[in-house]
Amino acid sequence: MTSVSIRVFSFPDDYPAVYALWENAGTGIQLRRSDQIEEIAKKLERDPDLFLVAEIEKQIVGSVLGGYDGRRGMMYHMAVRMEYRRQGIALRLMEELERRLREKGCIRYYMLVTEDNQKAIQFYEAQSWERMDLFAYGKDLD
Repeated sequence: MTSVSIRVFSFPDDYPAVYALWENAGTGIQLRRSDQIEEIAKKLERDPDLFLVAEIEKQIVGSVLGGYDGRRGMMYHMAVRMEYRRQGIALRLMEELERRLREKGCIRYYMLVTEDNQKAIQFYEAQSWERMDLFAYGKDLD
């Protein structure tokens, strides 16, 4: 496999490629208003160092969007292009995100996975993620 590099997302230049990656990731990523460019700009004001992309030959092939509120971390939108899956790219993105979260003092982080995304569930459980028995709720504020 060609060498993969992990770097911080560059706004706004990387946005079109990353959004296209999310759109084509399958049922696991559900795009919402919070994924629009204006909302991503707001997110980047808080912790831009937690939005990472994976590149091969200057082409974005993966991404992960992390967050940290000072108490807990979150991982959103882990995605790798179909033709590059099962090559360790998601693992490298996750490990780098975890390293950065630890540096900020984060001791636990979470993510959401839809029930129908069995490949993701298998991947995360193989990486020692624990399934939590809870309900996730969402509410639009405007």
